[in-house]
Amino acid sequence: MDWESIFSWSHAFDLIDILIVWLIIYQLLKLIRGTRAVNIFNGIIIFLLFKMVSTVFQLETIDWIMNSIIQWSVIGIIIIFQPEIRNGLDHLGQSLRMKNLRNTQNDPIEQMIEEIIRACQYMAKRRIGALISIEDTQSLTEYANTGIKLDADITEQLLINIFIPNTPLHDGSVVIQDMKISSAASFLPLSENPEIPKELGTRHRAAVGLSEVTDAVVVVVSEETGDISLTYKGKIMRDLSEEEIRETLRQHFAESEDSDAIIEGNHFLKNIFQKKNGGDKDE
Repeated sequence: MDWESIFSWSHAFDLIDILIVWLIIYQLLKLIRGTRAVNIFNGIIIFLLFKMVSTVFQLETIDWIMNSIIQWSVIGIIIIFQPEIRNGLDHLGQSLRMKNLRNTQNDPIEQMIEEIIRACQYMAKRRIGALISIEDTQSLTEYANTGIKLDADITEQLLINIFIPNTPLHDGSVVIQDMKISSAASFLPLSENPEIPKELGTRHRAAVGLSEVTDAVVVVVSEETGDISLTYKGKIMRDLSEEEIRETLRQHFAESEDSDAIIEGNHFLKNIFQKKNGGDKDE
């Protein structure tokens, strides 16, 4: 056994351990710099000095008091530094969110998908019905012309405001063309498919109806249940999670972006719908 090798590796891990601790301390000092926590931190350092003195000179009473305080120090630190801890966690969350936004801003398809998902998640939690039709290779201009022309950027806030109940645009469908909200309050053809479940209303029948006559993908938020569904080629996937919606739209439109891969992309989404619905049978 190479003891020198083990010894060197042990020292290397110790060095890494020390570096990580110092990095944490450095980040902590940066976090509390300029806040009232600096004064509290200075008090903690003075307290630790008292602890060292009591240990060195064997001042048993003081040392006992210090040890008792240290035992409850974790809870005390959480209480004292609550605002700073909350702000630090909020700053970390904001950093991760901004990093994710930077990754999607360069890709218009990813940005469109994320804005739609965030809007649908917001509306689903509040039982706000929504109908969003996304153009693929077949034009939706005929249906967009039945609504109110917008030609606006796709944003979470705009989508939510459109579908707020009792507003002028909340009835009908939003139509998305060329990465823009082309229109709102547009009328879609209703499906007459008898296999559509009876509990689904006009909004779902309109979504299925448009998907029967075009290759559009339609996102539906149920006003009654808050479930989010997708329709494509006359089929419907119901009660989808956020990740299921993201992956399905991402795979479909990422493939369809390349003109040579449009057919492959359509086949992908069709296969996903058939798998979700257990074959060719509609829900």
